Amino acid sequence: MEIITVCGMGFGTSLMLKMTVDDILSEEGIKAEVNAWDLGSVKGRTADLIIASEDLKSSLVGMEGRKIFIKILTDTEEIRSKLLQELGNINS
Repeated sequence: MEIITVCGMGFGTSLMLKMTVDDILSEEGIKAEVNAWDLGSVKGRTADLIIASEDLKSSLVGMEGRKIFIKILTDTEEIRSKLLQELGNINS
């Protein structure tokens, strides 16, 4: 499984999301490849799951793959809840 985290510019937010997702996956014993990208570089890439902040929703409309949009990027429990729910949907 491949997961992409995305931020608008640079890699700050996407790297923070990647580290949080890596921690959650490790705690849950789930194997996945997680990569951080900025919005300009992610175009044309594919992944099983894309994770970004809610303000990027309209910018990611054309991208293939399931998407999770996070309201509060520092809220680990929001990320955990949405990630595990979506992973359950993918695997069912």
